[in-house]
Amino acid sequence: MPQQKTILRALAGETLPTPPIWMMRQAGRYLPEYKATRAQAGDFLSLCYNPELAAEVTMQPIRRFGFDAAILFADILLLPQALGADLWFVTGEGPRLSTITSQAELDKLLPTDAIHDTLNPIYETVKILSRELPSETTLIGFAGSPWTVATYMIAGQGTPDQGPAHALKAENRAVFEGIIDRLTEGTVAYLSKQIEAGAECVKLFDSWAGSLQGDDFMDYSIRPMQKITAALKDKYPGIPVIVFPRGAGQRNVGVHAATGADCVALDDGVDAAWAAAHVQKDGCVQGNLKSSHMVTGGDALVSETRRICDDFSKGPHIFNLGHGITPDADPENVQLMIDTVRSA
Repeated sequence: MPQQKTILRALAGETLPTPPIWMMRQAGRYLPEYKATRAQAGDFLSLCYNPELAAEVTMQPIRRFGFDAAILFADILLLPQALGADLWFVTGEGPRLSTITSQAELDKLLPTDAIHDTLNPIYETVKILSRELPSETTLIGFAGSPWTVATYMIAGQGTPDQGPAHALKAENRAVFEGIIDRLTEGTVAYLSKQIEAGAECVKLFDSWAGSLQGDDFMDYSIRPMQKITAALKDKYPGIPVIVFPRGAGQRNVGVHAATGADCVALDDGVDAAWAAAHVQKDGCVQGNLKSSHMVTGGDALVSETRRICDDFSKGPHIFNLGHGITPDADPENVQLMIDTVRSA
């Protein structure tokens, strides 16, 4: 019998008459109900680590829009925090971390089996969601990919060009690769616990993959994702994996085979017709409407949504944005997008 949940059917390679749909950052600041729950939690990290409230904000877009999947509400920087890095958020500016740039600092990180002491509330959120989500809704777990998480750990914050990480890679390759290896091992352990708690598929976000050039793209974006995917599929046969090497452009060709993933998520810099011919032939693709359409709406949203659905209609496709929805988005435009996909 085929999988009944539409997301899982697409991930298994089935071409569906209507693509299933979810949206990156679908639980977030564009929703008034999210803002109310976050205020109740007090701050962002308190919300992440409160299983009842994190489950609530994960459920909010499912109740409002009926997406085909819910993605766990958490943050990619919880793993470095669980490994022993200090993590805090500056209002209006984003995350800050204590930096790891030397062998001594790398050696101070906690062993992988210690991360669960910090991350147990996240697994509890997954358990709540696996009980409470509608039966037709797929639960997606996630983590940041090692390269992207490493860029924050090395710089102590987000940077426009990931310059500090590139500099460490050039100046002290052993420490840089040590960070990547620790994150790869930690990500396997983290996602394993999410799967055991009830996640039905997982996604790896490599948000800064595009800044890796030459062999570095394969060595530090693709290969760590391949190691994580292989380890998870060895432990949990059949678990679907989505990878998102944002900014990869034409290097998305062959990513299914190189990573072993079931689905390649595409950012909005990739032409859908091109991707259908060169990427979708190898398996499911996800994407890739520009998130700005959630702000501007109108006929352009409808026509672009229809075009993407049409371009990907001959193979397995999960409709999504090319990046996360922004806080200034209009929920009515989200509904318009969903209605357009489901009527296409």
